[in-house]
Amino acid sequence: MKLAHEKSRRTVEPEALLPLTPATFQIMLSLADGERHGYSILREVERNTDGKVKLGPTTLYRSIRQMLAAGLIEEAEERPDPTLDDERRRYYRLTGFGRQVALAEMRRLERLVAMARATSLGRQTSDMGLAAPGMGGTE
Repeated sequence: MKLAHEKSRRTVEPEALLPLTPATFQIMLSLADGERHGYSILREVERNTDGKVKLGPTTLYRSIRQMLAAGLIEEAEERPDPTLDDERRRYYRLTGFGRQVALAEMRRLERLVAMARATSLGRQTSDMGLAAPGMGGTE
């Protein structure tokens, strides 16, 4: 996921960075709708996964460093009013390139699930009345 510098990032296709680690993809999903600081990212990942994924601070900040270096995210320049927020917090957002990579990962995962559903495993799941949440099965 590491890129040498800004210029090389422009020549890298988003698919070249796939597959993403689960932590990286979860962080990107948490930033998809706006800027967040580290602790807010941790809470959003936990909320998005119904508590099944809990990133630790080491994983979070190692991933953030790698994502910054790869140009997937950037530190936000604008900050909330210091009287309303801790001035030590750093806020992050997806870059345009990061959004392209996240979309490419989403498409990759969709293809993977479609392949699984086309196998006897997928047919067995539908025969048992199981479906992904929100897909009409038992939830």
